[in-house]
Amino acid sequence: MNSDNFSLSEKIVSSSYVRQGSQARRGHEQLIRILLEQGKCPEEGWRESTVELLLSELAVMDSNNFLGNCGVGEREGRVASGLVARRHYRLIHGIGRSGDIAAVQPKAAGSSLLNKLTNSVVLDIIRQTGVRSASSCFVVPMATGMSLTLCFLTLRHRRPGARYILWPRIDQKSCFKAMVTAGFEPVVIENVLEGDELRTDLDAVQKKIDELGAENILCVHSTTSCFAPRVPDRLEELAVICAKHDIPHVVNNAYGIQSSKCMHLIQQGARVGRIDAFVQSLDKNFLVPVGGAIIAGFDEGFVKEISKMYPGRASASPSLDVLITLLTLGASGYRKLLSERKEMYSHLAQELSTLAQQHGERLLNTPHNPISLAMSLSGLQAHSDQAVTQLGSMLFTRQVSGARVVPLGVEQVVSGHVFRGFMSHCDAYSCPYLNAASAIGITRGDVDLCIKRLDKSLRSLSKSSSSSTPTAPSTAAEEEQDTAA
Repeated sequence: MNSDNFSLSEKIVSSSYVRQGSQARRGHEQLIRILLEQGKCPEEGWRESTVELLLSELAVMDSNNFLGNCGVGEREGRVASGLVARRHYRLIHGIGRSGDIAAVQPKAAGSSLLNKLTNSVVLDIIRQTGVRSASSCFVVPMATGMSLTLCFLTLRHRRPGARYILWPRIDQKSCFKAMVTAGFEPVVIENVLEGDELRTDLDAVQKKIDELGAENILCVHSTTSCFAPRVPDRLEELAVICAKHDIPHVVNNAYGIQSSKCMHLIQQGARVGRIDAFVQSLDKNFLVPVGGAIIAGFDEGFVKEISKMYPGRASASPSLDVLITLLTLGASGYRKLLSERKEMYSHLAQELSTLAQQHGERLLNTPHNPISLAMSLSGLQAHSDQAVTQLGSMLFTRQVSGARVVPLGVEQVVSGHVFRGFMSHCDAYSCPYLNAASAIGITRGDVDLCIKRLDKSLRSLSKSSSSSTPTAPSTAAEEEQDTAA
């Protein structure tokens, strides 16, 4: 309520009570004022009532919520279901205009303000987590793969004669398909094995540039966050190579915001060489539903150019989700989640190492990967070819999600390209292995329960392999006990 309405309220309720309510309201409004003034993530998280007040105030600024609105167009923010309207806080118009996702909508001042605030708050978090020289970013309602495609399509206008993208291999389909969908020919740079780690082959990158010609290369497409034993690319060295040959550089930083090491690599790469854009997932970094990403960079003009490539308006849902989340957590709450993730990485590494030793395996030594870990499965492979993949099935049925079992010799065709040793990021890794990751939001309970179920599965497989007759399937009661464990 405004001051006039508070004054009128004093005729109905005791003035002292109304003044208390007015002061409480001003407390909420002060937080909103600071957000509008600074455009930064608040240090301390807001109460839900403050977040809802902000969203309600934004919603009434959109034309579909005007009391006297008379809409005669084809897009008037009409919604048939009240449940849908409440799900979106009555912010129905989305963001952007037909020619620019970042443009302000005349019909939707509130939704446009939401979009601008979200981009500003997210940029603040990117800077706080390590990429301090990032100049601009925007939230796009597409996952990481399609967001990378948008970056490649934007570069097409700058380098119309280019047809190749140099890509240090990472066995994740959407990364590869992003380049093909944009109409370019990926040039796969195989990794080199250093100890247990698969690392960027810088010599091979340089040779391909010399062979193909820098002018024919759209960009180098590198990666930070990845599954061990693959580790983040040598971003600094790649950035220097790109700067030397005037080749754009796009970084897939899918779940890298949660890692100070990944963010440091991007910051350093931009400092010593060239990084044009880096792309990260909203759900993997900010604990929101799948469907959004952040495209960020160091040249505000280029980031705007990418945003203008997006055709038409866009859903505001990803922007709304991440703004609500960051306002609720606050910068301190988000930092706490990042700190807890690091602690759980150490705990997961210790528990996996201990378990591996108990089963005659070992934790692969991948110190350059700050999120993902890998445990060898050589003993299982020795028992039978099927035992490794069977472990994956057993973990899945025991509700251990996210663990990846990588057997040897898998071939996969992705958009016409044959990948040998698929999922292991090289043609022939030295052993099969299991992946587990310490990602944001993981708890000690998750780690301990995973280790318990993994141990039980390995013991079951070992017992089955050593027996001359097939092991009888577990009873329903046993399965129920295992799930409860």
